Amino acid sequence: MRALHIITGLGVGGAEQQLRLLLRHLPVECDVVTLTNPGPVADGLRADGVRVTDLAMAGNRDLAALPRLARLIRRGRYDLVHTHLYRACLYGRLAARLAGVRAIVATEHSLGDSQMEGRPLNSGVRALYLAGERLGRATVAVSPTVAARLARWGVPEPRIAVVPNGIDLDRFRHDPAARERTRDQLGLPKQAFVVGGIGRLAPGKRFDVLVQALAQLPRDARLLLVGGGPEEGPLRRLAERAGVAERVVFAGERPYLPDGSDGPDLPALTSAMDVLASPSPEEAFGLAVVEGLAAGLPVRHSSCPAVEDLPSGAAPDAVRIPCDPEAYAAALAGVRAAGPGPRTAPEAARHYCVTRSAARLMNVYAAALVPSSRTPLGGSPS
Repeated sequence: MRALHIITGLGVGGAEQQLRLLLRHLPVECDVVTLTNPGPVADGLRADGVRVTDLAMAGNRDLAALPRLARLIRRGRYDLVHTHLYRACLYGRLAARLAGVRAIVATEHSLGDSQMEGRPLNSGVRALYLAGERLGRATVAVSPTVAARLARWGVPEPRIAVVPNGIDLDRFRHDPAARERTRDQLGLPKQAFVVGGIGRLAPGKRFDVLVQALAQLPRDARLLLVGGGPEEGPLRRLAERAGVAERVVFAGERPYLPDGSDGPDLPALTSAMDVLASPSPEEAFGLAVVEGLAAGLPVRHSSCPAVEDLPSGAAPDAVRIPCDPEAYAAALAGVRAAGPGPRTAPEAARHYCVTRSAARLMNVYAAALVPSSRTPLGGSPS
């Protein structure tokens, strides 16, 4: 089987890094097209031996990109096209149909109740989404929560498959040597209590809550933010006003997998943390929370379908907290007072092993390639 993955961009983001990790575990010959922004993840994919093409799309309304993409699909003679993120799903599904490919799968990575990919939802976005969705054979939801949202939007339930995001458990296993090395690289004191935040520095992630909470914690507490985005400037200014600028470390965008860049990767950064905090009030999956759990960290979060969709007890040290600075300050102070735990991954993290996700996605591919098949697209959501 030859498959083409089409994604909006390949900067360092959750969906982008998830695609790279997944391609390492799919028993399929895969190429990738990025509509724009062939960033660090494109370099990493190429290092893995994946062919990556930049379509160089000029913007959301660059309709000239559509025939270019259709020609590329036709030349590649792909059996299946798999799209990721809103713009790529719209253009990719249509281009695949124009190229004669009918086995079209799309993954919905970022659908919330009120926003998609950090942008507010409205009736126009929804109508366009549903029009594009009808061109495919299956829509993959990264959690049962997202599957329910898709069904409420009007996507027929038989077309929805649940394939959770996956993680490489071995890479996130706590590493004391990496902890010491990473803290030294970042200038973090060995005995500091380090609160970690992972994700795009965008308004919806609400990392401002953690900066304000830090101001209420003892001076040995530090905040380590991993990610890049438009909120970095405002967060730095907020830290200055709150008097904690010297206690906040901005690590920038860091790769999930080695890509040749300098500095620690994401698993090394989680080893340097003492707790993972995720104040985002609306998530489609909550990958950062699962990564924290895989690293054996206690987690305090405001939204995480990946945990909430599992039986109680699967992640005993993942506690839901209101998106409020005082609530986070109290919760983080409680973690600090309790002292370090054993740093072992709970059942929730093991549930999201990437090999399991890859196997479930192959079931979706098989069903998409055989239109008459009545096999459920995603199998059991458990």
